[in-house]
Amino acid sequence: MKIPQLTKAEEQVMQHLWNVGRGFLKDILDQFSEPKPHTNTVSTILKVLKEKNFVDYEVHGRQHQYFPLVSKEQYSGKSIKSLVKNYFSGSYTNAVSFLVEKNEMSLEDLEMLLNELKNKD
Repeated sequence: MKIPQLTKAEEQVMQHLWNVGRGFLKDILDQFSEPKPHTNTVSTILKVLKEKNFVDYEVHGRQHQYFPLVSKEQYSGKSIKSLVKNYFSGSYTNAVSFLVEKNEMSLEDLEMLLNELKNKD
């Protein structure tokens, strides 16, 4: 399944939906910090996310209970692949080197990661 790229607003709504798991519009709005977006804005974004097959809903009376169709892990994996492809010529080595050079990842973190990967085999 090809996962489309989300806008920042769509991604923000998805982050909140992933946090609640299943929820009504009010539950998703409650996840936002102040100032909260307008109800109609979030409702419109949820409709777009449904069209993109990211969410679906069950009808409960006059309300929709939304739930994700794409997991956070699926989307984050796709996003990382896209980031590495577009900014690091497809090289994960270049991406990790960049993080170390910019002090976003320490050498100790890198060593820990390598040890974890070695122990998975």
